[in-house]
Amino acid sequence: MTARRIDLAIAGGGLAGGLIALALHRTRPELRVVLVEQGQAIGGNHRWSWFASDLDADSVALLSGFRTASWGRYDVRFPGYRRDLGTAYHSLASVDFDAALRRELNEGMLVAGRSVCSLDARGIDLDNGERIEARTVIDCRGIDSAAQLTGGWQVFMGRHLRTPRPHGVTQPTIMDADLEQHGAYRFVYTLPLSAQDLFVEDTYYAETPQLDRNALSGRIDRYCQRAGWQGNPVGFETGVLPVITGGNFSAFQSAHRIDGVAVAGTRGGFMHPLTSYSLPFAVETALAIARDADLPGVQLAAMLEARARQHWSRTRFYRQLGRMLFRAGTADERWRIFARFYRLPRLLIERFYAAQTTRLDRARVLCGKPPVPVMGALAALVGQGRALERDAA
Repeated sequence: MTARRIDLAIAGGGLAGGLIALALHRTRPELRVVLVEQGQAIGGNHRWSWFASDLDADSVALLSGFRTASWGRYDVRFPGYRRDLGTAYHSLASVDFDAALRRELNEGMLVAGRSVCSLDARGIDLDNGERIEARTVIDCRGIDSAAQLTGGWQVFMGRHLRTPRPHGVTQPTIMDADLEQHGAYRFVYTLPLSAQDLFVEDTYYAETPQLDRNALSGRIDRYCQRAGWQGNPVGFETGVLPVITGGNFSAFQSAHRIDGVAVAGTRGGFMHPLTSYSLPFAVETALAIARDADLPGVQLAAMLEARARQHWSRTRFYRQLGRMLFRAGTADERWRIFARFYRLPRLLIERFYAAQTTRLDRARVLCGKPPVPVMGALAALVGQGRALERDAA
C-alpha cells in the first residue's frame, strides 16, 4: 500500500466537493488539497440552477469562473393563470462544472475514476490500495439512505434538445403545470440554453421514488410536439431527490457520522427541503470551510454539524409546507397550491427559494390577504382548514 500526506482530503467530487476544492484553492492556495471522485467527470451528469437572489456577493464570486446560462426573467404557468417574474435565473451544466475545475485546480488535486473504500479522521483508502493521509477529511459522497427522514420525492427526467432552426423561446419556464398531472404534482421545466438548444424536464412531486423512463420520455415527446419543437436529443438527465417533510435529524446525522470526519453537501443535510435546490447551500458551505480551513478535522466536523442543525431549524417552515402538499386532497389538484403561491409578491417568492422566508412572509403564505395563497387552496382541496392551521402552528 502506498500513501501520501496532505492537508485536506475531500471524498466525493459532486457539486459540494467540487466547490469546496475550488474555494480552498482560491483562498488558501498554499494548502495541499485532494478531491477524490469515483467517476471520470466531476459533478456526474447533472444540471444545477439557481435564482440570482439566492446568492450573496461572495457566492457569486466563487461561481464566476463557470460557464453558465443566464436569463433576466422567467415565467410560470398553471390552468387559467400565467405570470412573468423579473428575477434573474442561472443554470450550470456538469460538463461545464468539470471543465472549469480541471482548468483551475492544480495538477494532482483531482483523483478521478477511483472509489473510496473507506475513510476515517486521518485519511481515505482508495480502491487501488492507495492511502491518502490527511489532517482533515471531508465526506461529500451524497446520501446513501435517509430512513431517519420522512417525506416524498421529486422525480424527474430532462432532455437536451437541439432544434434545426431557432426555437424562439427567450426565457425559462420554471413551472408549467397547465397539463395532465398523472397522479402527482407534475410540471414541465424548460430552459432555452441557446437559440437552437432547449432543456426540457418533466418533474413530479410524488409519494414514491418510482421513475418510469419510458412513460416520462413519452410525455416529454408529447409536450415538445404540442409546443412545436422538433430536433435531436443531445443529452439526458434523470433523478430522484428527497422532498423532506420531517423526521429525526439527529438520527440522520448519526447515521452519516464517522468520528472526526467533516460532512458536507446533501450528505450533511444542506439542501432546500421542499424544492431540493442545493447549489446555494453548497456554495455557502464551501466558503465557510475555506474560512476555517486551519481547523483540525474534529473541530471542522463539529462546526459543520452545528451549521447543519441550524439549517434544519431555519428550514422548518418548508417542511411544514411539504407535509401540507402531500396531504392535500387528490394529487391531480395539488397544482392549485402553487398557482396561489405564485400570486404572492415577487420578493417574497425570492426569499422562499433562498430559504430566507421571514415571519411576515410565513403569515402571508399561510393566512394572507385574499386570494389566500396556500391555506385557502388546501382548505378547498381537503376540507380540513382548521386541522392544517393547527399543524402549521
